[in-house]
Amino acid sequence: MLDESERSKLLALARGSIAGGSHRQVPEPLPPGEWSSRLLASTAAFVTLTLRGELRGCRGTTEPQHSLAEEVWRSAWLSAFADPRFPPVAAGELASLRIAISVLTALEPIACANEAELIESLVPGVDGLVLRCDGARATFLPEVWKSHEEPREFVRQLRRKAGLYGSQWPAGMAAFRYRTETFDSGEGAALAA
Repeated sequence: MLDESERSKLLALARGSIAGGSHRQVPEPLPPGEWSSRLLASTAAFVTLTLRGELRGCRGTTEPQHSLAEEVWRSAWLSAFADPRFPPVAAGELASLRIAISVLTALEPIACANEAELIESLVPGVDGLVLRCDGARATFLPEVWKSHEEPREFVRQLRRKAGLYGSQWPAGMAAFRYRTETFDSGEGAALAA
């Protein structure tokens, strides 16, 4: 678990990445700072942006590629300017954005031979889920359970997100669970000066 100081540093880091960025160029390398060992540890994370309660961008990694601080720095910029579902965040939206950071645990393989076994093993509202099959891959953070509370619907929507249509469980399907520590900036406080 991160302490309040570490959470505040990560939220400020995400804020700085968005405020100093532009949709035309990727962010500079992580700015220097005093980072705790937990913030320098290689950790997967997502940054989710909402505007007036609606999703405005969400990007991250399910497997660590950088330190937690670097993942938040990069994911904040990607959420604001490179989520293909949305146009880049405009300067006029910055003050109203809510930033949420989800720090992920390591992926845990789920032994399942079919969708029913997968559904039976899930803990609704707690488990994040990754599905992989033949190059297709998608994830839902645990927060997505708020939109898809029924486990069967949660899995089916994730399969659709991955482009895995049809009623049959595909051969070679792999499933992984993870948990998150999620915290946010609060409504309208994300990028206030």
